[in-house]
Amino acid sequence: MRVLHVIPALALLAASVSPSLAADQDQRTTTTPPAISTSNAEAKTTAAPVAGKNSFTEAEAKKRLESFGYSDVSALQQDQQSIWRGTAMKGGAKVSVALDYQGNIVNQ
Repeated sequence: MRVLHVIPALALLAASVSPSLAADQDQRTTTTPPAISTSNAEAKTTAAPVAGKNSFTEAEAKKRLESFGYSDVSALQQDQQSIWRGTAMKGGAKVSVALDYQGNIVNQ
């Protein structure tokens, strides 16, 4: 008979604990940005552009910028921090752009 009382108590405990565990898994516990920007956001961190070894080729850098609505991408060059920098058109205006190794895009 005791088993019958324990089962509902365990079910109630599991139901009350599970939502809080799921919420904790969705939250980051670090301020370090992910190594690669995979979302549709242009910049994932306020520290962008982030210096670091960049594996993007010039063609890949241009393609990433174009995928975010930049056109007429030109003068792309890597600086001493391995950040791709150049100029492009966006929203009818010519802008200076930077693309870091994480894929973050910054208008400058």
